[in-house]
Order: sequence, then C-alpha cells, then structure tokens
Amino acid sequence: MSTTEASSNRSQVKVVLCDDHPIWRSGVRADLGENFWVVGEAGDADEAIAVIGETKPDLVVCDLHMPKGGGIKVAKEFGDSTRVVMLTVSEQERDLLDAVAAGASGYLVKSTPPDELRDGLWRAAQGEPVFSPALAALVLGEFRRLAKGTESHAALSDREREVLTYVARGHTYKEIGAELFIADKTVENHVRNILSKLHLNRRQELIRYAVEHGLD
Repeated sequence: MSTTEASSNRSQVKVVLCDDHPIWRSGVRADLGENFWVVGEAGDADEAIAVIGETKPDLVVCDLHMPKGGGIKVAKEFGDSTRVVMLTVSEQERDLLDAVAAGASGYLVKSTPPDELRDGLWRAAQGEPVFSPALAALVLGEFRRLAKGTESHAALSDREREVLTYVARGHTYKEIGAELFIADKTVENHVRNILSKLHLNRRQELIRYAVEHGLD
C-alpha cells in the first residue's frame, strides 16, 4: 500500500490504482498525465478497500482478477459511492456483466491506447459510463441468446437495440452518434442501460430455472 504526496492542483482527478503487479501500476501512473493525481495504490482487494476508505478518491482503476476478491469485491464495496473502472485483460462476457452488476461504472481492456485510456478515465470521473466498444459484441450475443427463449427482447428499447447492433459491427461510439444523430455520450449511456438490463434478465432466468427444477 502506498500513498503519493499531496498535490497542489485540486482540479485533478484523485485516483487509486489497484493491481497486483507494481510494474503495471507504475506504467499506468506514468500514462495518466497531469490531469490525474494518484493518491493511493493497492495490490489486492482488501488493501484496495482500505486505501479507498482512507483517501476518498474520485475514481478507482481496478484490475478484475487481483487477489482476495478482485475488482468485483471492490466494486461491490464502493460502486455506489465512487466511480470504479475495471482495467483488465479479460474480454469475457461473464466478467463484463458481473462487473457491471457489482457496481462498476466502466470496463476497459488493458490494450487500450494511452490517449484513449486517459480520455475514458477522465469521462468516467465526470460520471459517464465507459466501456471498450468491441465488448458490446459480447453483450449482443448474450441478448440474442436470452431472446430466443425468454421475454428479454422486450426489455430493450428500439433505440437500445439499434445502438447495440451498430456497436457489435465494430463502430465506435462517436461513429454511432454521427450515424444516429445523437451524442457519443448518449451512445455510452445506452450501452450502460443495455448491460444493466441484460444482467437483470440473466438473474430472472436463473430464478425461473430454480423454480422449474424445484431448487427453491
């Protein structure tokens, strides 16, 4: 656990970096630039929870699979009070949906270029949901799977289905916004809503399975 020296620029975004690889934390800290102030670091979930409680950051950048519960444990603890963004190598659908359900406000892959990472984390700190566009293809596959045997298709609005289809084809949020004449921030909000709805559908599906098989 470590905490940096105080900064005189209070307009900076206060960040806690959480990952079990110190070299990775050093690299991200160097990439963040002058608009971010790293107030603490942690190597596992328990350490992260302690550091976040002490430093009260604006943003937590957290690895999904670090020891002692990973980013999921951190998001469950602070997702309602602090913006938590997962920065991970995982592009698995289940990991993405679980992170959102736990309270994460963003999910970015570690291969994200530094400029895009800084931009995404800055927007996340301002309250915008931030997700790597390519991951929406995974969500579309989940939506289609659920829609085959459930009422899940009714959960998404026409606009949400439209946005999700575009993103699954590889379009960026900015490109989709231009195509649909809406702001790219609005596109991100639609993706956030879609993720939340799909997780609820997954939970309902499990409940229905339990009832049908006498597991209640």
